[in-house]
Amino acid sequence: MARFKTRFEQKAQWMQEHRPAQIESERPLERYLTPAQIAGMLQLSTDTVVRMFEGEPGVLVVGANEGSRGKRRYRTIRVPESVFQRVLRMRTNA
Repeated sequence: MARFKTRFEQKAQWMQEHRPAQIESERPLERYLTPAQIAGMLQLSTDTVVRMFEGEPGVLVVGANEGSRGKRRYRTIRVPESVFQRVLRMRTNA
């Protein structure tokens, strides 16, 4: 006698078949730096650090791209250590 699957069992089976590849879990977690931390290391202002890193690939930028109707835009950035090292190598004199 064939057993009918419950809706929950059907959904669980579908999720197992269609789950995304586990790429993120294979990569170790990376430390993210704040502009204040980077500014302290490089002895720069936090505004300079934000301008340096906000266009770099891999940097997390949270906030609006532009302020509305002339208002100041608020954004928060977090820089992965690998991006920080890359930009530092790129900007230092060899």
